[in-house]
Amino acid sequence: MQAKSMLLGAFMALIAVPAFAQNNAINVFGTVDKFDATSISVKNNDGGAVDMYKLAPNVLYIQQTDAKLSDIKSNDFVASAAVRKEDGKLHSTELRIFSEKMRGLGEGQRPMNDARNQTMTNATVADGVVGNEGHTLTVKYKGGEKKVVVSPDTPVVTYVPAGKSELKAGAKVIAFIKQLPDGSFEANRVSVGLNGLTPPM
Repeated sequence: MQAKSMLLGAFMALIAVPAFAQNNAINVFGTVDKFDATSISVKNNDGGAVDMYKLAPNVLYIQQTDAKLSDIKSNDFVASAAVRKEDGKLHSTELRIFSEKMRGLGEGQRPMNDARNQTMTNATVADGVVGNEGHTLTVKYKGGEKKVVVSPDTPVVTYVPAGKSELKAGAKVIAFIKQLPDGSFEANRVSVGLNGLTPPM
């Protein structure tokens, strides 16, 4: 299977450590081709190959909807991908707001192991200050605290739990895949963009 060799060969390069990914998770970005009760076929954005993955019995479906910087409030649980720029500050490249039911998922900061040397920080918003370059958010997690600059053009989305009924052929998705002992691949989480939204990251 084309995707199998690609995913295995580039595992360490592609692992993005998403907001609440498990170890050994690989992100597959694409469009739903078809799906049923036990599997999902995704047309991969990278090369256009269509590959089928098993669905885990406890697969988690998540909706992503557009949000605004002004939607972020104190005590929100968020995840921010960020790069450290020349000023020494973390600048958010994409920010996700979680529903209350998802509070605490993936809490902490970790490297994303990508070409941009990004970090992913899942934490609670302690406070925010508006400045010339955007909002500077202070976020706290167990054992740490960071300041993240969120500019007006930073993509912001909201994560909320979804049902399988939200999946439709043509929907943009990120499928979070892990390899099983038998060598097959299984999706344990699927993020779907609503109303044509392409899930970021």
